Amino acid sequence: MSDHWSVSVEDRRVASTQPGSRMSRRAAASNPPPPPPEDLPPRGHRGGGNGGGNKMRVLAWISIATTSLMVAGALTGYTLYRDAFSNINQRGFKQDILTPRPPDTGALNVLLVGSDTRAGKGNAKYGQKLARTADAGGKRTDTIILMHISPNRDQARLISFPRDSMVQIPRCKNETTKQEMPAQRAMINSAYSSGGVACTMSTLETLTGIRIDHYVEVDFSGFKNIVDALGGITICLQNGVDDKNSHLKLPPGNSLLTGEQALGYVRLRHYGDGSDIQRIKRQQIFLSKVVQKATSSQLLTDIGKLTSFIKATAKSVTMDPELANDTAQLIDIAKSAAKMTAGGVKFTTIPWQPDPEDKNRVVWKQPDANDLFNAIKSDVELPEAAATTGTATTKPKINVKPEQVQVQVLNGTTTQGKAREVADLLSKEGFKVTGVGNYLAADGKSQANTQVRYAKKAADGTTYSDVLIKAMQPKPTPTAGKLKPTTTDVYTAPVPVPSSTPATANPPVIQLIIGEDFKSVKVTKLPDSVTNSTISADKQKNVCT
Repeated sequence: MSDHWSVSVEDRRVASTQPGSRMSRRAAASNPPPPPPEDLPPRGHRGGGNGGGNKMRVLAWISIATTSLMVAGALTGYTLYRDAFSNINQRGFKQDILTPRPPDTGALNVLLVGSDTRAGKGNAKYGQKLARTADAGGKRTDTIILMHISPNRDQARLISFPRDSMVQIPRCKNETTKQEMPAQRAMINSAYSSGGVACTMSTLETLTGIRIDHYVEVDFSGFKNIVDALGGITICLQNGVDDKNSHLKLPPGNSLLTGEQALGYVRLRHYGDGSDIQRIKRQQIFLSKVVQKATSSQLLTDIGKLTSFIKATAKSVTMDPELANDTAQLIDIAKSAAKMTAGGVKFTTIPWQPDPEDKNRVVWKQPDANDLFNAIKSDVELPEAAATTGTATTKPKINVKPEQVQVQVLNGTTTQGKAREVADLLSKEGFKVTGVGNYLAADGKSQANTQVRYAKKAADGTTYSDVLIKAMQPKPTPTAGKLKPTTTDVYTAPVPVPSSTPATANPPVIQLIIGEDFKSVKVTKLPDSVTNSTISADKQKNVCT
């Protein structure tokens, strides 16, 4: 949400000349290569207060997340309405990426960016005088969201990164001059203002280790078109609203909002306790209702409404040519939309905390943020085929849980600390790590392949090994016969070890020897800071704010 919406005309005249105002930021951005933005300090990070809102710009947040519907919902009609998609604006990015790219995992990761540029038809009226000049006074990413769609294409998580996050931006090309810019610590949105989408993508890939396949960008006016094409969105208010700043007047209870009213609602500040936290919650609930309606059968089976929605979405977004022109990719995503129910869509804000160097900025909370990134990186598998029913003579299979599996983790590579790193990941998933150590060949070279081993006399060795193997990428075949470690060391888990009763009287200790081919431990358990900042789209149907 832009600051000018909540100040008087007199305030605007003053604010336009002050350091950190939107006007000064745009003026600075218009002269390449631009310096890091001098943004206004965010207000209300921890709730309370009577305004706030720089941390998560409302309008762009809603606008940009809505574009996910085109990727996850509207493309259902691609084979029928491909002509509409020929109107999508396209802009490439790969030629400007300077940093190494993370590996492809089979999942689909799309960068959704909401630029605050007022360039383009219908956008200038949302800005001040400078917004009507040449390039509309520069641009910023008001919001950055990473949409992760599972390999099976039936689950999606949208992760929002606060625009005032202080991060390490890698070397990038200046979007205008194409000159290389050195790495720097700065606010994450400065990556976009100077280096465009390519620099933003490089920054996120470097910080998260997640490969970003495509990007989608939307402008402000496109938001209204999309909401109107959906036939409006119904919201519920505990109290009535008559707010002059947002030009919104609504009664208590349910109201069906048009696109213009929706703009007023998402920029609403003076409501409830006035805190930024409560306002962000309203935004997430609103977006959840958008997802519910866009994935409903009433839209997907109504050819007229679906056509309007697709056309409105297509002309409101910009994306990379690889996505816009890849028929096979679009159809693949389209087929998945039938499974992408509202219940499969979750919205998460990256765990954050105040920046120790500047309380008006934030940094990502660790190790919680990395746990979230690891969960996305390890989401690489399609569901397993259903197991066949055993015969009467088949030995009953023991039901073993991770907390019942004891593991000795050995580093078979020359990378120091690898055993403890993997042990920490296994511990967070509930496995009982009994110790760590090293196993090196006589020539001192790394083991090529990861191994899972159990004692030859362990009757249930394969059963316990299988539980461990399911949590790993790649998945080795269990082998009978353990190896003698080169060195061993004690291990203390970073999290409390859950107590459990062994599935068998003498549970075996499974040996994990990490090889060069080891990629990751599949992360399924996320910290409270992630789960507490996540909402599911299907749980917001009858919520009044």
